[in-house]
Amino acid sequence: MQSAASDLSLLEEAAREAGALARDLLTKPLDIRNKGEAGPVTNVDLAIEALLTEKLRAARPDYGWLSEETPDDPEARVRASRVFMLDPIDGTAAMIKRKPQYTICIGVADGANAVAGAIYNPATDEMFLGAIGAGATMNGRAMRVTARDALEGAHIVGSKAQLTDGRWRKPWPPLEIERRESIAYRMAAVAAGQADATMLFGWKHYWDIAAGAAIIAAAGGVITDTWGAPLQFDLREPRAPGVVASGAELHPLLIERTSHFPDPRTKAKA
Repeated sequence: MQSAASDLSLLEEAAREAGALARDLLTKPLDIRNKGEAGPVTNVDLAIEALLTEKLRAARPDYGWLSEETPDDPEARVRASRVFMLDPIDGTAAMIKRKPQYTICIGVADGANAVAGAIYNPATDEMFLGAIGAGATMNGRAMRVTARDALEGAHIVGSKAQLTDGRWRKPWPPLEIERRESIAYRMAAVAAGQADATMLFGWKHYWDIAAGAAIIAAAGGVITDTWGAPLQFDLREPRAPGVVASGAELHPLLIERTSHFPDPRTKAKA
């Protein structure tokens, strides 16, 4: 089995090729369809899915596969020692609006752990890469999470409405809140030290978070569910019940506030 770091050049090359294709296709009218609760899908999503399928599976035929735009085969996926987990376009609604907050995200999971990832924003040409044991980079420069150890004044990537609604037992101190429509792009901001933390509530699919989880860990960050438990990427149901990501000092202060939420896994069993 190759090291996690050995996958990075493949992930970067694939993401850049996909980004070039996206930029080209976005010069033309989009074919947009609605997937119901899953939101819109376009010809760009499907073209990038085809490109990544061909390139990644040819390079690593022994890896399993999980993508938003491909039917999942849980039996094959959980048997594979390593699995590609990807979203051809994370933030499709933003892309449709030509808003530069969509990404191509490709992760690699080894058993329960996300071990390598690439998140690429084709509109801004930002490439975030990371692998366990190899560190993390943005456009070739080393990056790390912030060392913030206090909530007050923290830069959070998320929704202002969620952080000011009635779910919280006590109000948050003053925060700097930034909105990014792509889940992967929010996680990349934390890994790059562009923000101190992100919190994602409710079920989040592996294809949106695996790349970011690997990159944040490689950048020295901590990433768990909203109760502080490690994320597991080898379950038959390919999703996690929320995500909290930040530097090591800030993380317990966030978990102290998020851990009282009802666990959706309990509801799923009811």
